[in-house]
Amino acid sequence: MRSEHSSDVKFEIGHVLFIDIVGYSKLLINEQSEQIQKLKQIVRSTEQFRLAQAEGKLLRLPTGDGGALVFRTSLEAPVLCSMEIARALKEYPKLLVRMGIHSGPVNEITDLNEQANIAGAGINIAERVMACGDAGHILVSKHVAEDLEEYEHWRPLLHDLGTCEVKHGMRVGIANLYADQVGNPQLPKKFQAMKKHSARMRWAVTTAALLALSAIVAGISMFSRYRVRSTLAAPEKSIAVLPFENRSEDKANAYFADGIQDEILSRLSKIADLKVISRTSTQHYKSAPENLREIASQLGVAHILEGSVQKTGDAVRVNVQLIKAANDSHFWADTYDRTLTDIFSVESEVGQSHRGSIASETHWSGRARHRCQADG
Repeated sequence: MRSEHSSDVKFEIGHVLFIDIVGYSKLLINEQSEQIQKLKQIVRSTEQFRLAQAEGKLLRLPTGDGGALVFRTSLEAPVLCSMEIARALKEYPKLLVRMGIHSGPVNEITDLNEQANIAGAGINIAERVMACGDAGHILVSKHVAEDLEEYEHWRPLLHDLGTCEVKHGMRVGIANLYADQVGNPQLPKKFQAMKKHSARMRWAVTTAALLALSAIVAGISMFSRYRVRSTLAAPEKSIAVLPFENRSEDKANAYFADGIQDEILSRLSKIADLKVISRTSTQHYKSAPENLREIASQLGVAHILEGSVQKTGDAVRVNVQLIKAANDSHFWADTYDRTLTDIFSVESEVGQSHRGSIASETHWSGRARHRCQADG
């Protein structure tokens, strides 16, 4: 029985156009009925619908607020159909529709009501692609976009948006298809939210780096003052910032750790009499190496800065250690726990706590001290 049932399932590649009426659930019952009927009329009047249906190469899957068309003719069929629908909708400004296109495996099944139905990844992904858009959008999966780009006339209409997170944490590559009178050139709201989040993360990286920088400069300043008081020759003011370790569960957050290292290096390099080793020279040293003294000798520095970054949701933990390379001693270390919502206040907090020690350092030039105070 099992083998017979499995043999009945025949998958084939379908070119799917998923259509949805935006804001359908907020409409009155009579308005819902009117819009569904109008949308059906528009869809059935398109040339691509009529051609595919006449050839027996069109499958239809109705939903409450739209439906899916599965073309078994060509990849271009659902795209051309979506453009025909978009042009027709110009005459009905109150009928707000979004569309998604994907090519993938589909199969005809019989549902619990003994009715013919359609299932498969092709249907599911097309629906998720559509769900990433707003009214007027014609979104296509990356797979479809790459195939369409093989034809020169489609290239100007395809605009890559990157990836969108859909159901179950799945990420789907998306392209926006539009021309002068077809589609919606505006960035979908989901991508706008992602863009704002990315900007927020960049600010968080910058602020976390400034947080660590204030303490680093203060630590070097205190060390230099201690050396002068003990009448020993002051060491060369030099530092190497090793790559920060990413301790986040999501390894994709490595960019956050890299960003903090970049910001610290950028700020330290502005101090005139401080020798700062470039990232190019330190990138092959992973965080928390075994022999810091040897690394310091190879790089020609007196101090090593190492640390780690851990991000879980909106919580961020930054560990920073300033190490005296001559004897492998931890001259200074600290841990900062913040959330992305309040991390922007950290710079002034830490800067104020170390400003006194920086300002009192007479061994540094006035210009360098002024820059430290500004950055701190």
